[in-house]
Amino acid sequence: MKRRTFIKTTLAAAPLFVPAHVLGGRYTAPSDKIRMGCIGVGSMGSGHVRAFLGQPDVQILAVCDVRQAHRERAKRAVDTVYDNSDCTTYHDFRELLARDDIDAIMTATPDNWHALIGLEAARRGVDMYFEKPLTMSINESQALRDAVSKYNVIFQFGTQQRSDYEFRQTIELIRNGRIGQLETVMIGSASYEQIPKQPEQPVPQGFDYDFWLGPAPWAPYTYERCTRQWTLIADYSLGCLSGAWGIHSVDMVQWVNRSDNATPVTAEGTGFVPTSGFYDTAQHFDIEHVYANGLKLIHMDMDTAKKRAWQFKLFHMAILFLGSEGWIYVGRGFMDAEPKSLLKEKLGPHDERLPFSNNHRRNFLDCVRDRKQPVSNIHSAFYSDVTCHQAHIAMTLGRKVTWNAEREEFENDPVANRLKGRAMRSPWHV
Repeated sequence: MKRRTFIKTTLAAAPLFVPAHVLGGRYTAPSDKIRMGCIGVGSMGSGHVRAFLGQPDVQILAVCDVRQAHRERAKRAVDTVYDNSDCTTYHDFRELLARDDIDAIMTATPDNWHALIGLEAARRGVDMYFEKPLTMSINESQALRDAVSKYNVIFQFGTQQRSDYEFRQTIELIRNGRIGQLETVMIGSASYEQIPKQPEQPVPQGFDYDFWLGPAPWAPYTYERCTRQWTLIADYSLGCLSGAWGIHSVDMVQWVNRSDNATPVTAEGTGFVPTSGFYDTAQHFDIEHVYANGLKLIHMDMDTAKKRAWQFKLFHMAILFLGSEGWIYVGRGFMDAEPKSLLKEKLGPHDERLPFSNNHRRNFLDCVRDRKQPVSNIHSAFYSDVTCHQAHIAMTLGRKVTWNAEREEFENDPVANRLKGRAMRSPWHV
């Protein structure tokens, strides 16, 4: 019996963490160690490496990146903490996932790689801490959701606001009726400044640029394409509407509306996509969703939000919840409300409470151990992600789209349904 088959059979009978040496793995540390690999260790990923190194029950065995400099930097960080040279480096995520001694991964690659890495990890029975957004298309998200469920792996989505005090407090107050009936939610997401088209440049030594592109169309190398600003390029991301920021706030609306197993019914709106310059995702957008219970979600870039909701003096990428008896405005590190007494409101013993998490990575590790669902599990991730895709498709078509939840497709709309998928460059496919 293979090691991961043994794990899943054993965990179905009892919530325990099986010692590595019992299962014949290469790593024979004490039984409280979760053996991890880290895929994508650039700017965001290196932060995750440092954070997981700070968890006493984690052993990072391997790091993977298509940039030699990134993977060597990550290896040095790992080896320094463990005072050895044991961390293995890879440039192909498939080689890391083929190891039989990896219990879990962290992945923080560009968005166009998310589906392929997630599917491979799920098939190999590896738990995953998965940076947002979920994927580049609805079809990819469906495939990943199905695979994570089929192989019973633990999945924590990188929407870490579910482990943030101000957001949890806000949502608990609203769910318990402290602003009356929730009627409208306004999101102010990121916007960006355009830059000129970039000339082709030599590919830096030690960088597998073709592998970085992966399933995306071929394009000439420029430094700007491969920095974190790839989130503003449509071949690699949906831009500010989802990957660069919007998924975080949309996920909070899903949470407050008890929609972890549903999406809005309709989406319509407009967006400005530049036709000149280097970036080609929506620079400005104004999308309105309506849920089955009548709740309106208005998702805008921050510049548009400041104009449309000027009376609330919006000043930061955040969320405004408007109820029949008050409002709450919340973002990372701040919270405002009307009435002001809500800022000091204490919930009672009979009020509805949310699952508690004050550390997103710790919540993931605890769930790897006890096999319970994390606070940002695959199901909530899927529906939040589809909500962003609804907005993108409505904006692309310039008209309303209606979602059929039972069939998971757009109602009587073959044109919109064609946009559920996205082509991949050969040989990559879902």
